[in-house]
Amino acid sequence: MTDARDKAGDGADLLVQNGLVIDGTGAPPRAADVAICGDRIAAVAAPGSIEANGATVIDAAGQAVAPGFIDSHTHDDNAVLTTPDMVPKLSQGVTTVVVGNCGISLSPLDGRRYESMVPPLNLLGDNASYLFDSVAAYAEAVDTVRPRVNVAALVGHMTLRVGVMDDLDRRATAAEIGQMQERLRAGLDAGAIGFSTGLFYKPNAAADTDEVVEVASVLAAAGGIYVTHMRDEHARVTQSLEETFEIGQRAKVPVVISHHKCAGPLNWGRSRETLPMIDAARTHQAVGLDAYPYAAGSTVLDPDLVDDEIRIMVSWSIPHPQLAGLDLSVIAKLWACSSREAARRLSPAGAIYFQIDEADVRRILAYPPTMIGSDGLPHDTHPHPRLWGTFPRVLGHYSRDLGLFPLEQAVHKMTGLTAATFGLTDRGELRAGAYADLVLFDPAKVIDRATFDEPCRPAHGIDLVMVNGEIAWRDGAVSGERSGRFVKRGAALDR
Repeated sequence: MTDARDKAGDGADLLVQNGLVIDGTGAPPRAADVAICGDRIAAVAAPGSIEANGATVIDAAGQAVAPGFIDSHTHDDNAVLTTPDMVPKLSQGVTTVVVGNCGISLSPLDGRRYESMVPPLNLLGDNASYLFDSVAAYAEAVDTVRPRVNVAALVGHMTLRVGVMDDLDRRATAAEIGQMQERLRAGLDAGAIGFSTGLFYKPNAAADTDEVVEVASVLAAAGGIYVTHMRDEHARVTQSLEETFEIGQRAKVPVVISHHKCAGPLNWGRSRETLPMIDAARTHQAVGLDAYPYAAGSTVLDPDLVDDEIRIMVSWSIPHPQLAGLDLSVIAKLWACSSREAARRLSPAGAIYFQIDEADVRRILAYPPTMIGSDGLPHDTHPHPRLWGTFPRVLGHYSRDLGLFPLEQAVHKMTGLTAATFGLTDRGELRAGAYADLVLFDPAKVIDRATFDEPCRPAHGIDLVMVNGEIAWRDGAVSGERSGRFVKRGAALDR
């Protein structure tokens, strides 16, 4: 312990004492002190073995000390620029967000050339929000604004298609695929960590497997990753998994299945089929997945998806903003029309779809390779509660209260596993040399408080959050200077 005392004592800025360290690797919790020097962890050592020597001491007695949570699936591309305090994420312990999911990324696209933005690209904002014709320009904007969380970016296939194609209802031509490859390659060179698709969505649906493989083929040389909202999470979920595996094999890249679910009552229970398929694929290729801890999803309101089989809540509406938060069935009654007609009148709009079986949620969350991602939509008027509650819900409800998995596994799913999957070097673990992204929480009290009726309530039990060595959240409020960064795959930026 002498080395740890000497190393930390001479130059530590902060010393977190008396905490229960859950280091992000999946190892059991242990009592330890953590010394921080600048933006890095200087030492993790036995309690009392590191002398303060003038460092600011934080007493973490009764608290867990974990790596900052990494949200593997977000649509925070624009939020980190327009609301850089990022309170919905910071308040639940998130220190890094992966943006650009579901084929939807803010760059590379200059939306000012369009009168309006095609759904679901409008989930990030209107056409005027799309200001960045390159990932390099977006990265510069992130580092200029310096949000309170770190940002890792995927390049969206849908964004690429909108930028180079005049007709989205067809397969891209060879020339258009070449342009998409060029833009993706430039994005990877500028620091993007990979490429995402949203093959479920209309602007992406006409892209066949070959188009996706051809665009994704530039990833391997850059060490990038392929992330997908699959073509179908309903009746053809198994066929969509097979397509996902094929794309990864042919493009020779790791794949991540976004927000894995078996959607719609006719498909409930089918995670018993899908998880063994993923297991089998993982024996010969790199396959990951993420999930959110709720039995409802949220995206744009599509009249074609309205069938009165499931509950649908409106999360925003351009022509009728005052109706956000009401069920579609209630609005249809008010208007004396069908639910599908009500959806048409409300559009452009967003919705929360109660389409998942709780048993599937638990089965998928408990699957060891599953990462945690919120899939929150920060620009919704009445958002899904996952925007504010995902990570505390996993820690409190599913790990502590239901015993679905031990606390160290819950933390691993939202830290070390995610960092390793996306190649976020020196993130996701509490160890000497790693970046000082930390969260202190009370294991006995941590819980989500956001609900479908009151979705913007901060979680309980998240006491302190540190980003790159700076305290960013403390005692229920933002604290200090913003210190987030744009982070690259394999080599986080040193500033």
